[in-house]
Amino acid sequence: MPDSLAEVLNRDCRCISIDHAALERETRRQLGDSGIALPPWAESSLFAQVPVFVSRAHLQTMHEVIVAVHALVQSPTYRQIVLERAPAIARHCVRQHGVYFGYDFHLGVDGPALIEVNTNAGGPLLNLLLARAQQLCCEQRERLVLAGDPIETLDAEFVAMFQNEWRLARGDAPLGTIAIVDDEPERQFLHPEFMLFRQLFRRSGWQAFVLSPEQLRQSSDGLYFEDQRIDLVYNRLVDFYFEESTHQALRQAYLEDKVVVTPHPRAHALYADKRNLITLRDSELHRDSGLSEIQSERLVAHIPETKIVEASDADRLWGDRKRWFFKPIHGYGGKAAYRGDKLTRSTFEQIVGRDYVAQRIVPPSQRHVEVNGDVVPLKLDLRCFAYDTDVQLVAARLYHGQTTNFRTVGGGFAPVFTEVREARE
Repeated sequence: MPDSLAEVLNRDCRCISIDHAALERETRRQLGDSGIALPPWAESSLFAQVPVFVSRAHLQTMHEVIVAVHALVQSPTYRQIVLERAPAIARHCVRQHGVYFGYDFHLGVDGPALIEVNTNAGGPLLNLLLARAQQLCCEQRERLVLAGDPIETLDAEFVAMFQNEWRLARGDAPLGTIAIVDDEPERQFLHPEFMLFRQLFRRSGWQAFVLSPEQLRQSSDGLYFEDQRIDLVYNRLVDFYFEESTHQALRQAYLEDKVVVTPHPRAHALYADKRNLITLRDSELHRDSGLSEIQSERLVAHIPETKIVEASDADRLWGDRKRWFFKPIHGYGGKAAYRGDKLTRSTFEQIVGRDYVAQRIVPPSQRHVEVNGDVVPLKLDLRCFAYDTDVQLVAARLYHGQTTNFRTVGGGFAPVFTEVREARE
């Protein structure tokens, strides 16, 4: 079978896709008169120099998997299973959905494979900024279009998403103040994105602050920063259940419904707990929950086999370790995750004593990139930023190593292009 257009371009296209002047102009436009001056993006390792190409058929399959996941999560039986094993805070019922779910896929030999779901996925505004500064110079450019919703309207779509979260929770009450919250936000690698969100919210007429949890205090009538009441928290914390001592003001305000939090602990339990990758593949549960045969097939075929790491299975799992990837149940960002073929015996023994899952390895596809005059293959994964079942934006991450990172020369976030519809009709 001949290679697809996407495969050919990922292997052979050497275009330098970033128009750096346009990127800096768009950044200045987004920041407006805020007085914020970010370092030049050319000095950052956030952005890859080339785009990634994905077939429309693969994008369609990924969307169908996302729709099937969402359908199963609505099942009372599924919810009972996952919420019973989650901390009590996950059973606190809220009406808002949760913003910026990230569905992460590898493109394997059998098509897209959903390797995990994240409910506080970083990068949406950075990738939108990058998408608006592309110069695609290859001869196939007339046949290509950016994946996802039209980038011209995504700013407004993102704002409408936060407004809808507020409306679901508070009805017609006015939204006035948003806090973007993370631990030591100024030290976070994605701090520039926090500042872009702050300005997006302020341009939309809301007061907005970038805060650490310690700057929040609970009062009898709400959650405050100094003398300003906070209406909504855009939650970027990786303490998914607000268990740390510095997060207790936010936790209490959330449990007492004195602030709207998005994404929230319930969303993490329902979607992002790594054990859910096992539950999502349960064909019997699919039937009991009323999923269609096609939806069931999509989940079984496109979520890699996953299982709990148990001491009783340790010897067999060690012997077969090269076929498995080991992930902490509540992990994030590839931290403490290991490919089996890279494991030492001592590390494996530590894993067995902790809360881990093992997921069947689906090797990622590659994008060939020119680095210092040499063409090198970098691994890639794909992130679908989705609200409910709408895939708003698709981005790639290029890297070298066991897991995604922003330390690879030539790697980082990359825009995703696919065929224009006319090319397939």
